[in-house]
Amino acid sequence: MNEAKETLKRLLEAELRAQALVDQASQERDKIIQQALAEARQAEERFISRIPEIQQSFVSRAERRAEQTTNELSRRYEEREGEIKALARKRQEEASEAALARLLDPVAYS
Repeated sequence: MNEAKETLKRLLEAELRAQALVDQASQERDKIIQQALAEARQAEERFISRIPEIQQSFVSRAERRAEQTTNELSRRYEEREGEIKALARKRQEEASEAALARLLDPVAYS
């Protein structure tokens, strides 16, 4: 009977050690989860704090592209304006020459 008590005692001690290991593992798991959550919150806070910087970066790039587009359109407009003015001068000269030739043509008044 003594032997059965000793066996039960050893089994009880083994169960207590096993339970202590389970409790310790559970505590470690909870600690790891809490650390992971804290790290995730910190990463989220860092990201949130960078949102204005990220937005400003996008705005700056958009402004640069808009400025480049505006400059390109202005350049094209000025080129086209020059072409139109040159064409207008040419047509005016042609019209003046034609009017002068008509005025000076004796056959036109006969």
